[in-house]
Order: sequence, then structure tokens, then C-alpha cells
Amino acid sequence: MAAADQEPHVSAVRPRSYQDESYLHGFLGTVGDLQKAGVLQDVVLEVEGRRFPCHRLVLSAASPYFRAMFTSDMAESRQKTVVLQGLDSGVFEEILSYIYSGTLHVSLDKVQPLYQAADLLQLDYVRDTCSSYMAMNVERSTCVGMYKFADVFSVKFVQNRCLQLIHRNFAEVASSEEFCSLSVDQLTEIISHDELNVEDETTVWEAVVRWVQHSRKDRLHHLPSILLHIRFNLLTSDDTAAILDRPLVTEDPCTFETVRNFVQKLNHNSKPRLGLTMEMALLHNTERGSNELLFMNPQEGKYISCSYRSEDLPDSTAMTVTSDNNIYILETTELEDDTLLFLLRYNHVENVWEQAGVSAISRIPGEDLRYSSKLLLELDQILYYVVSDRHDSASLKMRRYNPLINQWEECSQLEADESIYHCEVLSCSSHIYFLSSTEVHRYDPREDRWSKRTPPWIIHEVYTAVAMGTEIFCTDRDFSQTMVYDTKSDRWHKLQGWELLHPEHPVMDLYVCFFVLENQLHILLNYNSNFQEEDIYLVYVYDRSADTWRDLKATLPNKNYVAFTSICPVARISLPYLKKT
Repeated sequence: MAAADQEPHVSAVRPRSYQDESYLHGFLGTVGDLQKAGVLQDVVLEVEGRRFPCHRLVLSAASPYFRAMFTSDMAESRQKTVVLQGLDSGVFEEILSYIYSGTLHVSLDKVQPLYQAADLLQLDYVRDTCSSYMAMNVERSTCVGMYKFADVFSVKFVQNRCLQLIHRNFAEVASSEEFCSLSVDQLTEIISHDELNVEDETTVWEAVVRWVQHSRKDRLHHLPSILLHIRFNLLTSDDTAAILDRPLVTEDPCTFETVRNFVQKLNHNSKPRLGLTMEMALLHNTERGSNELLFMNPQEGKYISCSYRSEDLPDSTAMTVTSDNNIYILETTELEDDTLLFLLRYNHVENVWEQAGVSAISRIPGEDLRYSSKLLLELDQILYYVVSDRHDSASLKMRRYNPLINQWEECSQLEADESIYHCEVLSCSSHIYFLSSTEVHRYDPREDRWSKRTPPWIIHEVYTAVAMGTEIFCTDRDFSQTMVYDTKSDRWHKLQGWELLHPEHPVMDLYVCFFVLENQLHILLNYNSNFQEEDIYLVYVYDRSADTWRDLKATLPNKNYVAFTSICPVARISLPYLKKT
């Protein structure tokens, strides 16, 4: 064949895209240098009389608020100087520092005005970071003020965290001056909750009286709507007589009649307060035929075991505790043509497990029930069912529950690069994270999409992990490599591991499990040695300031207790009801 007739050579090399990481990181640094040098600035923003020369392009790229301002027909798009109202100049200086550097400095005295400014300027990262910071730093002295702020701006995550602290410390919070500054709606929301930690209902009544007396003329007319939330049926006859004898009641005939009607009506549908709650980790006894749970708080030296009938607490594959303190477990039911999973919910008052009223979960196509690992997670008050299959070891399948239609819906599937046999899946800061020693993936529920993040690398395997605030802590099977992952910065840091108290005694069959109790990182260790017949239980709490682990001298019963999964669930448990049953 002549050369002219030969087919031309077609290259098998495909085109590729390359990303210059140094350019991406260096670009923001260059922009910051231009700002510091005062070069190419084309607009001046004036806040409380202070002038801030800036770049329209940079502001527009960072904030939809500025983008709309400078790219529309608004008058500001043509002005050299733009006056911004409703902002603090010092706070705006911090905002500008973030826009030009990507670094945000947050403190308790600045976090609320920072959030307010970010909300106005539509800076999602600043707003989300501030809300996470507030949620992590809620204290008894600040919970009422932070609750009021979160209520105004509808920051539900912070609002719920504040309510939890207010409920647990109600007597102390109700005696504070700031409690009297609550609105009537905020007051009624607080006292209407079952979780209110009060020994008796007179504490609630006295708090209401104090709130009304603080501004009696303006608040007395709210009393009838507030009384609906006081559970008078929980009071003794002496208590009700004392209420009717209070000056607030006796000094006004109309008020006396109103209160007397409520007291005598005795709304018997009111549920008892759960009160006197304590955060406790939940373990289960793995001995054959056992349906026993152990509720423990090693810090307080509390260990309470409860046994249930097999039909009330069947063999379960997963347990989770939601942000509103509901405890769910998965129950597997075998049918002729399918296997269904049902959710049981814990009834705190009766100390029993009941059907949750949630539709059953059918088996995911291709799921091998014998070799699959199941998880139940909650993210922003939505339940997720997660399955990893050891036969299909690079695939993670997930469904989420839609309460509006009472159905489970498919989510985006994760295809990992390597085996996911030693991995953890957990929720943290509005995302779900998949962690292994070589891979980290983050699931965004708003986009139903997984994205890659930075893996820990130096850890041999991820055996247990737990989220606390915006951080994730994980360790290996030997508790020798412990790492913390900052989900905001996508960075890992090494923590101090554990050294055996008696290294000359070889440890066998070490079991480790992280849990977070009272906002502190804990680890449960169970092992045996050649020198002791019984299993040894140890519980350590992590002291972050000293980077050390402290032994809590735990005294667990000598039984084989483990968590339902590699993460030990923690819930607020009502001690009176638990002990009563």
C-alpha cells in the first residue's frame, strides 16, 4: 500500500486539566498585599465615619451583597464612596480582614456582631463559623443572652444548644437578671419542654412570678397564656394553696380568679417533667441471650443497668441519639421475600422501647445482610441510614428519611478509591464525613454530593471516631495514634495517645470506643491480659490544655459491655424514671 493510502496515526493520549495549587493559594495573598499597599483601590466604604478603601472586584467576588450593589443600576455602583448603615466599624474591619486574607478571628465579645454583619453581607462562611463558635461556647452565664440572639436570627442549631443548657440548669438560670428580659414567647417555649430540670413544678411557677413582677404592668395580661404551660396537676394541695396565697394572685381579683381556675382545672393530660437528667453513655451486654443496657456517667460514678424483654429490645445493629435527645435503634425483621428494618424509639418516662412511627427501611439493592455494616445517623434533624458492604468494599450506600411523606429516599452513593473496611462514618457540623487512613470524603446534604477532603495519612487505621463541635477525633485499634480533624480548615493534628499503665503486662483483645460526655472527649477501653482472668475496663477523659488523658477510675460491672457501633451514643437520661423502673 502506498504511503499516501495509509491511515493517519491517531494518538491515544487524552487531554487533561491541571490545577496550580500554588496559584490558588498565592492569589489571595497577592490580593491582600494590594490592599495593604493601597494599590488599585477603586471604592471607599464608609462605616460610622471610618473610611475603608477597597476593590470592587474583590468585594463582589466575596459577597453577593456587594456583587448586587456594584453590578446593578443601584446608585452605589457609580459612587466613589459608599456609606454602609447598620454596621459597627470595628466589626467591619474584621470582615474586610477575612475577605482579603481568608482568616477569621472570632471571640465571645465579637461573635454576635460578626454574625449580624455576615448575615447582612451574605457571607455564608463567616455566618456558619460564628454559629458553630457560639454553639461550642454556650455556658450557663451566657445561655439566655445567646438564646435570645439565636431566636431573633433563627439560628436553630445555637438556639437548641442554649435551650438544652437552660433546661438542665433552669433553677439557676431563672434566678438571673437576664431571664427577666425574655419575651413572653421565649419564656413559654422554655417552660413548655418536658426536659425542664426541676424537682417540682413550684420552681416553674416561681420563675413565672418573678418574670411577671419584673414588669408587672406590662406583663400581667400575659399570665393566662403562660399558665397553660405550668403543670398544676404535678403539685400537691399544699403547693396549690400556697400559689393562691401569693401577693401577685391575691392583690388583683381578676388575676386570683384566673389562677384559681387553672389550678382547679388540673390539666391531667400534662406529662411529668423528665427533670434531673444526666448525660450518660449507652452500652449493651453482648452475652448471649442478654437484653441488658448499661447507662453510665464515669465522671459522676453512675452505672445503672436495665434489662428488657427480648420482644421489647430485639437484636439491634445500630443506635443513634438525635439532637433533640431521641434515642433510636434499628430492628431487623426477616420476611419471605425481603428483610425490613424498623426503627424503635426509647420512651424516657416509661423506660421502654416503642415503634417510632417511621416507615420501614427495605434492603438496599445488592446489600448482603450477612456482611454489611449498618449505621444510623442524624444530621440537622434528618435521619440517615448508611450501609457499607464488605463484599463491595469500595462502596458506601445511604438513604435519608423524609418526614413529610414518611419515606426513605436514596442519596448519592460514595465510591471510595480503596477498601473501606477500616473506616468511620459520622455527622459533624451540617455534613456527613467518611474517614479512613487514606481517604476523607464529605457529604453535603444540600447538594446531595460527596467531595474529597484531606486524609490523616499517618494513622494506620480509623477504628473509632467521634464529633465534638466542628472537630472530629479518631484513633486506631491500639489507641496509639490519635488525631483531630478540623472540618473548617480541612486540617489534621496529632494528639497524645495512651501509654499502658503496666507495659510489662501484654494487652490482649483491646477494645476502644470514643464518646463525648459533658462536652469532653472520653475513651472506653476494654482488654484482658495474661495475668488477669477478668476483663479490665478503663475510661479516660482528655485534658486538652495539658494534652493528656486522665483515668476516671471507672467501676463498670464485670460483664461484656460494648457500644452498638464503634461510636458510643450519649443521651440525657432522666434518673428518677430510670431508677423507678
